Amino acid sequence: MATGDASLEGMIAATERGVLVTRFHYSNVVNPVESSITGMTRDGTFLIEHGEIAHPVVNFRFTQSILDALANVSMVGRESELASEFFFSASRVPALKVDAFHFSGVSDH
Repeated sequence: MATGDASLEGMIAATERGVLVTRFHYSNVVNPVESSITGMTRDGTFLIEHGEIAHPVVNFRFTQSILDALANVSMVGRESELASEFFFSASRVPALKVDAFHFSGVSDH
């Protein structure tokens, strides 16, 4: 995915209330036709309030159509990072500000 022109700090500042997810963990396809996946957040999930990181929160489970998530992207980060995936592969991706994302539950850790 190509980079954009937003900084992570700018994305946080532009968020009235939201969740900062720094890492997703073990994402699996639920419905390939709908491009829906499920998984969990991991190692750094924070509540954003009034454009600032308020405090850490427990990890969340999500079930989300990736196409729907990408349709709700309002900002794209100007820097990219290597995100490892399954079977020794990786993707270089920027941070995204997604205006609608479905978290379906919380983790017990």
